[in-house]
Formats: sequence, structure tokens, C-alpha cells
Amino acid sequence: MQVKSIRLKNFRNYEQALIEPDAGVTVFTGPNAQGKTNIIEALHLCCLGRSHRTPRDEELIRWGCEEAFVKTQTLQQDGTHEVSILLSRRQKKKKNVRIGAHPAERIGELLGHVCGVLFSPEDLMIVKSGPAERRRFIDMQLSQLRPAYFYALQRAQRALNQRNALLKEIARQPALRSTLDMWDEQLAACGAQIAQNRQEAIEALSLCAHQAHASLTEGREDLSVRYVSVAAQAADPKQTLLERMHAARQEDLRRMTTTVGVHRDDLEITIDGKPARLFASQGQQRSAVLSLKLAQLELARRERGEAPVLMLDDVMSELDPARRRQLIERIDRVQTFVTCTDLADLAGAKKGAVYHVSGGTLTRE
Repeated sequence: MQVKSIRLKNFRNYEQALIEPDAGVTVFTGPNAQGKTNIIEALHLCCLGRSHRTPRDEELIRWGCEEAFVKTQTLQQDGTHEVSILLSRRQKKKKNVRIGAHPAERIGELLGHVCGVLFSPEDLMIVKSGPAERRRFIDMQLSQLRPAYFYALQRAQRALNQRNALLKEIARQPALRSTLDMWDEQLAACGAQIAQNRQEAIEALSLCAHQAHASLTEGREDLSVRYVSVAAQAADPKQTLLERMHAARQEDLRRMTTTVGVHRDDLEITIDGKPARLFASQGQQRSAVLSLKLAQLELARRERGEAPVLMLDDVMSELDPARRRQLIERIDRVQTFVTCTDLADLAGAKKGAVYHVSGGTLTRE
């Protein structure tokens, strides 16, 4: 896949901008707080329909403006794809997505038209934070590649919300307890589908991440990723989830929340057999996340039959020269968008296009 153009209007600090990226590496360089990351954010918005920095779309609209607009055109094996997103403060519908000339009724219709893998400073939370960040990482990857998975996640979240609300209501109306069985059935069905997809993806991801990390560290470190789930390894995941939920029912009623399910799953990330969250240095954690992202890139290429775009936001400055060199060798293989404050960080890379960014204004070399 190749991004041919990105057009911005009143997005973050950009009044107007047109980016026509190179088929190889496109660099956005300049001092901090000038708008480099905003371009990456706009592209990510077209991939998944949401920002990677904030859950509030109104923050993406330029200060003092009522609307923001992003439009991306990509060239894929099956032809040209065009995605446009309008964000509004005043309209009843705050986000309007169009695929080509047609409005998207559901956000899931957007997925796959612009496919990308992003590594940003916020992604260090995949290693450093709790299970929710690691689930989000694998869920975002699978949602881009498999729309059915995205819709299963939506159904599971709705069922979970309903079950949790019912648990609270039962405290006031005990006769409602029998209705829990219906929500258990729905949660188990969706959960089994989610767990099986995650298990399959993480097995492949672990192998690719191990190889990428060995390359980045020149064989000095061993990275491993394992899916920790109550259901994934079971012969019958749905039945296992039903049995676990039934066994935990008294605890759920006491705590008024659902304590068992795929919403509690985790990824175990280790370096040389030790938990990366507890024992890895800052540099090791960054390299581990970068390896996961490179593995994500490879898996997407295999599943789609063509590579997604790679977005690297402020990555190079935190890597030692050896790891930087290994990464540069890899980014030459796919269309890549890189932000940096110093072009020297990309020494050795084949820079196809360089944009200097200053106060929301782009100047191409």
C-alpha cells in the first residue's frame, strides 16, 4: 500500500496543508511543538478513525475553528482508495467518515482502506503500563486486518456493559439474577471468537518480534511474547468461559462487576526470560516495543498481501547507534513516515522527501 496524498484543513495547528509523500521514506523535521506529530496523527485517524493521543475528537480541531478535515488517498493492489473525515463542533454528528464518495454508516467500514503501523512515544505504555494497554495494542492490529474481529469487540463491550449494569441492579432487585445467563452466553460467544483470534495472532507476532529484536540488538537479547488468557488454550473456549463466569458469579455479585472474561486477558512480554515491565531498562523497553511494531508490520503484510505504511514518531533520538542502524535498514523496505528534530538521526537512510515543519507550515526540500 502507498499513501499518495494527505490533505489537512483546520487540523490541530494546520490551517491548510497538502503532503505528497515519497514511495519510500518521508521525513518531517523541525523543532519541538511545531506540528510534526500532528501529521502522523492525521494519518492514524484515517487508519482507525481515532487519534492515538486523545479520545476527544474536538481536540483535533484547530483552535477557534468549528470544523477540521482530513483526506487521504492510497494506492493498493485493488486500486485507489480515498478516505475523508470531517470533525465538527457544531453538528449533531461530530464525526463524518466518507469512503470515496460514500458515507460510512459505521466506523468499521473505514478499516483497511488506510492500513498503517505507528510507533510513538506513547507506545512505551504497552510495556510499562497494565494489561489494558497491551490488549489495546493487539486489538488495534487485528481490527485493521479483520473487520469481523472489530465487530466482535464491539458486541463483547456492549454485552459486558449490560452485564455490569445488571449486576448493580440485582443488588436492588434480586429476582433479576436469572437474567445473567443470557449475558453470560453472549459474552462467552464473543469472547471465544476474540480469544481465538488473539491467540493465533500473538503466536505469529511472538516469532516475528523475536526475530526483529534479535536483529535490532544484534543477537544480544531474547524477546518473547505470550498470550495470557483463561480461554485461548481451551479445547472449547466458549464453554470454558461459561464455566468460569458461572464459578465467579458470587464474586461478581459481591463486587458488582464482571471479573472473568477476555477483557481481563494480557500479553506477557519478557526479555531474556524476565518481565520487561519490571526489569527492562528504558532503552530495552523502547526496543521491545519497536520490535513488536515491526512484527505487526510483517504480519499485516502477510495477511493483506501488501505492506502497510510505517509511522515512526520521534523514535531515532532514543536509540543507540547500533539499533538506529538496524532500524534504518528495515524502513527502506516499506513506505515510512518519520518525524525527527535532527536529520542527522537518519544518517544512512534513503530520504525520499523531507518536509521542514514550522508553526503548522510545511516547506519541502
